[in-house]
Amino acid sequence: MKIYDRPGFPNPARIRIVLAAKGLDHAVQFESVDLIGAEHKGAAFLAKNPSGVLPLLELDDGTLIAESTAITEYLDNLDGNPILTGKTPKEKGLTHMMQRRAESELLDAVGIYFHHATPGLGEALQQFKSPGWAHRKEWGERERDKAIRGMRYFDDVLRSQPFIAGENFSMADITAFAGLAFADAAGIPIDEELTALRQWRVKVSELPAVKQRSGQNFEADDLRRMGF
Repeated sequence: MKIYDRPGFPNPARIRIVLAAKGLDHAVQFESVDLIGAEHKGAAFLAKNPSGVLPLLELDDGTLIAESTAITEYLDNLDGNPILTGKTPKEKGLTHMMQRRAESELLDAVGIYFHHATPGLGEALQQFKSPGWAHRKEWGERERDKAIRGMRYFDDVLRSQPFIAGENFSMADITAFAGLAFADAAGIPIDEELTALRQWRVKVSELPAVKQRSGQNFEADDLRRMGF
């Protein structure tokens, strides 16, 4: 299998955690795609994934699977023992529901703020983020506020259960964890009063699949181009 991604970035991190949880790092060849240079918006990549986003999974038979949730479903069920996407119909339903909420109310909202109300990853990518739209910054700031509300929602959820979708760590937790990492990068802090969310984040960060995953660090050239 090949996975097209870029170390250090939030959506690629989701699949790196899945790979670590399933013990599949050895089975994957990673193909690095230049996000800052907008390589994923070029014709060669768009031929593989018309959505122009990372990560992307390419199977040995040439099958292409895009979208982090779909990739997670495939990887989690390869061995017939899903641990991240639910085992029973109820678990699956709750996991998918909460995973979608983690995307729409947190991760995606942060992404819209980052790419439309800030300089984002720089000039090469900004041309694909509606640069001529007069209200892009206003929209981005509304999404920032949505992400903050999302943090409050998940804090409330986590006051009554150990993980985002219930009793077990799942892809919903992975998505929310990536969303908070993205929020850090975008300059959106977690309010001090959100103690359940903060405690959950510490707990998740210490899980082996999260702590020991590959691809945690940005490539040196990416750090340079981002001004670090």
